[in-house]
Amino acid sequence: MASMKSLAKDTAIYGLSSIVGRFLNYLLVPLYTHVIPASSGGYGIVTNLYAYVALLLVILTFGMETTFFRFANKEDENPHCVFSTSIAVIGSLTAIFLAAIVLFINPLSQALGYVDHKEYILMMACVVALDAIQAIPFSYLRYKKNAIKFAALKMLFILLNIGLNIIYFVFLGKTDVFYVFALNLVCTGLITFFFIPEFAHEHVAARVYCKENNVPFKIVDFNLLCRMFKYSWPILVLGIAGILNQTIDKMLFPIIYAMDHSQKAAEVQLGIYGGSVKIAMIMAMITQAFRYAYEPIVFAKSKDSDKKEYYAQAMKYFLIFTLFAYLCVIGYMPILEQILGADYHEGMKVVPIVMAAEIMMGIYFNLSFWYKLIDKTVWGAWFSAAGCAALIAVNVIFIPQYSYMACAWGGVAGYGTAMVLSYIVGQKKYPINYNVRHLLMYVCVTIVLYYTMDILADVLPVWAQLLCNTVIIAAYLALVITQDMPLSSLPIIGKKFKK
Repeated sequence: MASMKSLAKDTAIYGLSSIVGRFLNYLLVPLYTHVIPASSGGYGIVTNLYAYVALLLVILTFGMETTFFRFANKEDENPHCVFSTSIAVIGSLTAIFLAAIVLFINPLSQALGYVDHKEYILMMACVVALDAIQAIPFSYLRYKKNAIKFAALKMLFILLNIGLNIIYFVFLGKTDVFYVFALNLVCTGLITFFFIPEFAHEHVAARVYCKENNVPFKIVDFNLLCRMFKYSWPILVLGIAGILNQTIDKMLFPIIYAMDHSQKAAEVQLGIYGGSVKIAMIMAMITQAFRYAYEPIVFAKSKDSDKKEYYAQAMKYFLIFTLFAYLCVIGYMPILEQILGADYHEGMKVVPIVMAAEIMMGIYFNLSFWYKLIDKTVWGAWFSAAGCAALIAVNVIFIPQYSYMACAWGGVAGYGTAMVLSYIVGQKKYPINYNVRHLLMYVCVTIVLYYTMDILADVLPVWAQLLCNTVIIAAYLALVITQDMPLSSLPIIGKKFKK
């Protein structure tokens, strides 16, 4: 129970920084979608390049975030050496990456369709490199359970980015997407300096540890590095397949759609899709917040006798909360769609579909720990690869006819495939007693409530629709309280009911 309280507390901190941060970041969505018309295709360029950034970040971090947690928590490993070795790996990869980008910038810009804007690629390459280098220090903060500094730095980046964007796009009247990339680079670079204390502390702590244990001081332990690579390469494959599930549609869409239409038309449609998907990203925020808090606890909890019961409980509460968030977004869609510029509203029909896919991704993330805990991460690579193959197939076959709606359903196909495969194999390799019937009850109730909201949207004015949707969401909460969270178990409020 203490671990569950720790999970709830850390999730609240990580979640607050993530959700509030993303909410503040949403200020950029109406900003961009109002100053960059959909017809210009500019937001499509932003969507396309950020998709490549996400993929490259996974490659450059090489699965070292999860690997760092695994090895730093092993009793027979030197956590300080794990830290320095992880940093050395990522630092070397980013140096090679930047050199390659500079060397091949001409053919690369031509292949991506940005031959007249090589600076876009160069700036985003620097952003990726800095983000990759920051990955281990951020993981270190989670390992040390320093959620406050973690959240503070995430928020600082967002506030800086928003502030500079407002200055340039609102007060200075800029409209060029060049500034989207340039400001991101400036803010990312500034955040890097705040990790100097962590680097200095680890260097001193490593020397003290080696002296006390009479072992030689090494910045990179190549024996450890080999063991870490053996553990991390399947996670890399898993990460690539996983991020492709999130971004491959935004990479493929301009290529496939432009075959039957113009490049400009592809950028316009991608911009509309990219703007609408931002609304659905609340599911990604929740999953990310849960992951930040849950991942360190899972590896620490792996030695306890009640670990499987804990994992099953965590899955249940994760699903309950994400389904609640799903209903909230659907219920208040008439308000949320105002975030986007009017010429982007047509893409809002993808939001329920993309959110469903994100919930599946969250479930898959929860299911994925069985192969990490038994050091069989190669299974995750196979599951994510299968999901990615399903996603690509849906996109390639249906984009020409259904445009970006194929991208949305491709996500459902991809995450759904990985989720089902992980559950089936996991129950054989590392069985956990999930209450599947109880979880499916919540899913079925959410589906019924969603379609009720959808029907009401066609027959009621907006004010009545919002009122009815609020009642529907309250009904879901009443079900949760009745089934899994009685009021007597809640802090402060529970004291009154116990009386």
